[in-house]
Amino acid sequence: MNKDFSELAEGKKIYFASDFHLGAPNDQESRLRESKIVEWLDQIKEDAAAVFLVGDIFDFWFEYKYSIPKGFIRFLGRVAELSDSGIPVIFYTGNHDMWMADYFPVELNVELERHPKDYQIGNKKFHIGHGDGLGPGDRTYKMLKKVFANKFCQWLFHWLHPNLGMGLAKAWSRQSRAHNAESDGGFDPENEWIMSYCKSREEEAHFDYYIFGHRHLPIDYQLNDESRYINLGEWVTQYNYGVFDGEHFELKKFESNKQPA
Repeated sequence: MNKDFSELAEGKKIYFASDFHLGAPNDQESRLRESKIVEWLDQIKEDAAAVFLVGDIFDFWFEYKYSIPKGFIRFLGRVAELSDSGIPVIFYTGNHDMWMADYFPVELNVELERHPKDYQIGNKKFHIGHGDGLGPGDRTYKMLKKVFANKFCQWLFHWLHPNLGMGLAKAWSRQSRAHNAESDGGFDPENEWIMSYCKSREEEAHFDYYIFGHRHLPIDYQLNDESRYINLGEWVTQYNYGVFDGEHFELKKFESNKQPA
């Protein structure tokens, strides 16, 4: 196990969310979504023992040596507040924001993860990751991911001026989201790639919960008598998140307490 939250204090909870896609589809809609995310973080900070942000938090992210994508300052500020107050924030890269470097660990004191990891939380075992490129199939994306994750390719990309580089990448992100929306036929247990990955992983070692994002579908599926596959959904339209109290895991939908202006 890589991280140990086995001593979860009474009344404390672990929170999970993924696929905010901040920046999409435009600045106005992204800002409205960001305000909901900030409100959610404000709501949970009183009893949060840790917060897992499980990939595709940004619709696009690339760190140049001296610049990062502009915007998202309210969200970044809340993440810094959580970390500064002693609440661990574990941030997974996804297929839309894999080009992260040291900004989050250095500036926000956030733990950055690029691959699925194992955790002991309370008396349960968790296997957590974003979910892209796992299981059988999707060979085209797996080949692209190797290119995108290649350090030399990233080095070449960083020589593009940010106005050009970020513009090209944002256009690709929009196309990728549109393709995924068109090709997603919903949840089919027999053909769910991430679930196939979970089943093969379960043959190697037992986990009570397999927590992933990427699919944009809230899923709570019983893999066997003792294991569940959880997909956290998304915040583009549904505002889903997960919470674990030390004994039970629950998928929820964020409801704003703010009154309409």
